[in-house]
Formats: sequence, structure tokens, C-alpha cells
Amino acid sequence: MEIRPPVPADAESALVLHDLVAPFLAITGGGLRRRLAGGQSGPGGAVLAAVGDGQVIGWLTTALISGSDPLDGQLRLMVHPDHRRHGVGTRLLELAHERLKEAGAVSARVFAEPAAVEWAARWGYRETRRVHYVSMAPADAPALPPVPDGMRLVPLNELDPRQLYDAEQIAQRTKPGDAKIVGQPYETWLESVWNSPGLVLDLSMALVDGDRVAGFTLGNGDHEKIWTQMTATLPEYRGRGVAKLVKCAALHRAAEAGVVRMYTANYDGNAPMIAVNEWLGYQRTATHAVLICPL
Repeated sequence: MEIRPPVPADAESALVLHDLVAPFLAITGGGLRRRLAGGQSGPGGAVLAAVGDGQVIGWLTTALISGSDPLDGQLRLMVHPDHRRHGVGTRLLELAHERLKEAGAVSARVFAEPAAVEWAARWGYRETRRVHYVSMAPADAPALPPVPDGMRLVPLNELDPRQLYDAEQIAQRTKPGDAKIVGQPYETWLESVWNSPGLVLDLSMALVDGDRVAGFTLGNGDHEKIWTQMTATLPEYRGRGVAKLVKCAALHRAAEAGVVRMYTANYDGNAPMIAVNEWLGYQRTATHAVLICPL
């Protein structure tokens, strides 16, 4: 077995691994190849493959949680079921911790199968909550709710990025989660969020009140499968169905573009967004434990 940065030739077997272990992450061949072509991304960021007999049998990604204070790290680790209990996961996790500690992270967060909680506890991971993955066909979305008077629905590619930045910084500070987010400079956000190669600006939606974004939903993926990575409503607009409206609009737009599947996830304590997703028609497909470890 060899552990190394993946190369474009690894994309096919890496996609097989993702589809087998975590199909709910909405990884596509095109998205994976774009990520491999982009190389490593910034401090704390890494992509590593465990390769045996020319096939990807393990996969690791690491990153810092943007805007967190104290600085937190996150990782995603998967090993092919036929190659578990042979040290692949252990070596990948050791490398993940090394990468994150070198970048200054004081903790690491991972979403893991519940069966892996006992194994992860050996490294000091503790479970803080559960996260539920859901998916649906966008063509099955309900009718679009009415748009409030004086407001308009706008795809993100028709907005000035500064408008989304202002709203997203407020939303990050108030969203549920284990990391404390205090915000990040505009230029950093522009590179890591707005200009991210996975963000589908034309299929992500915002509700705009004048020149201000009242709520938005961000989609990551392509025109085949999309992962909704964040949906938020600014505090003064909450309780008015904004999240339901922007998510429903994004589903309709995705269906028109030919997207076949939409995916997202919610923490188990986020009752309002869970209710929105149930109304839209999302069905639960998997549950993971949220684990955190001091580094």
C-alpha cells in the first residue's frame, strides 16, 4: 500500500470508493477531477489517497474551518470495507492530525459512521451530536411559495459577491455547530467560498430585499448532483419562510438544469431546518456521529 497525493488517473477508482462508502456526499467524476487538478489547498488543506494494486482503497481530506476562533480543523476519512482493520485508517488519521497541527488547529472534527465511534475514541475523539444526511430528486419539489412583496429571488451569479459576503458572515456566527465562527476577511472569503470551483452560483439562490440578502442557499457540485452546503436566513427575517422559499427555488432551478439528485445534511438539534427539508420532500439516507478531538 502507498499513501500519496492523488493524481487524475486515480479519479475513477476514487469515485467508486466514494459511491460505495458515502454516496450521500454527492461526489461526481467531474467535481473530483477538478479538485485533483487544483492540487493542495492552503494551510491545513490536504487530499491523500491510499493506493493498493493500482486502486484507491482509502481517502483523506483535511481543511481548516474558515473563520473559527480558536482555530479548528476538519477531516473526512474513508476506507474501503474490504481493506479495513489493516492499518489504513490509522495511518491516514495520523497524517491528518499532523497536517492540521502544523497549520495551528487546536482540534479536529470529523463526521463518522456510528460504528467507528469506539475506534476513534482511542485518539481522544468524543461524540458531540449526530448529523443526518438527506436527499431527493429536484423534480419532486413542491410548488414555489409566494415571494414576499418588495423582495425578489435571484441566482447568486446575478449578485455582487459583496452582498452575499455580508449576509454569510452574519449567518456563520449564528449557525448551529461545534466550531465558533467569528468571520473572515473579504478577500479570503472570496477565494475560499465565492471562487470555489465546486460552488454552482447559477443554481444557488438568494432572497433579496432592496440591495440586502435576506436569506440564501449555497449549492456545491455540478449539473448532475448538488450538495447544499449552507442555507441561512438573517435574524430579522426569520420566522417568515425565507429558508423554505430559497431552498424550494433552488430545487426548481436545479430541475430545470437537469440535476437528478440533491443532497444536504442537518444536525439533530436543528429542528427548523429539518422541518423545512421534510416539507420539501427530502428523505433521510444516513446518519453520522460528529466527533471532536483536541490536537
